[in-house]
Parts: sequence; structure tokens; C-alpha cells
Amino acid sequence: MNEVRIKTTGPTDVIPSSDGRLTLSIPIQIKRRSGRNLVTLPNGEIAKPRPWDLAPTPLQLALARGHRWLAMLESGEAKSLKEIAEGEKIDSSYVSRMVNLTTLAPDIVAAILDGELPNHVTLFDLAVDPSALWDEQRARIA
Repeated sequence: MNEVRIKTTGPTDVIPSSDGRLTLSIPIQIKRRSGRNLVTLPNGEIAKPRPWDLAPTPLQLALARGHRWLAMLESGEAKSLKEIAEGEKIDSSYVSRMVNLTTLAPDIVAAILDGELPNHVTLFDLAVDPSALWDEQRARIA
């Protein structure tokens, strides 16, 4: 029979059963952040997600769309935001708001990509009428 050692670092319960199995109870919390569920361990650390569990967040997808559509305009592939909207079969105001995301401060973009924006920040906060000044953008989401 293989020997298994269990090392616990926090409050856990190990319950043996009559057939030799063990039930390990670990108190965790699941918190939602940036559209993802994160596991908070008993010691307060957040468990790192596995690479294959990471799907892009809605903010990350919106940022990517904005950059793709801006590139289409800059390359001449599309002549206007309206043309992009018609090609995508969506409202032109949505296209405009996503392109607005391309003007965000680099640290805000990094926070979006890393999933580290504060929980209260929404796509609306970032995409609707963003300031041209990065300090004002930062103050808006603080």
C-alpha cells in the first residue's frame, strides 16, 4: 500500500472512514474578480489559476476588438467606424466605444490584461467618453 502524507497549513479536517479512505475538508472562499472565479485559501492567499482555465474576460475581449478595429481603420481595410459596424452587424456606437479603449493609459491596459482592475470598474467606465489625459483616466477608476 502506498503511503500518503498530508501536510496542512491551516484549519482543515481529516476524517478517516472504515474502508481506509480519507476525506479532507479545506475551508476556501470563491470570489469573483474581473469576470473570473478565484479561490481564496484559508491563509488568505489566492490560488493561482491553471493556464488552461483562463478564458479572456469581457474587458480583455473588448480591448482586443478595439485594437483590431483601429488597425482596420489605420490600414485602410475599413474607411469608417460605420463600415466596421455594418461588416460586424453591430451598432456603430459600440464600435466607437471599443475603439475608445485604445486610448487608455498603459498601466490601465496592463491591469485589464492581468485581470487586476478593481472589481467596481466596468467596461462602461472605461469606454464611454474616456479622458485624453491618463491621470484623469486613473482618477476615474480609483
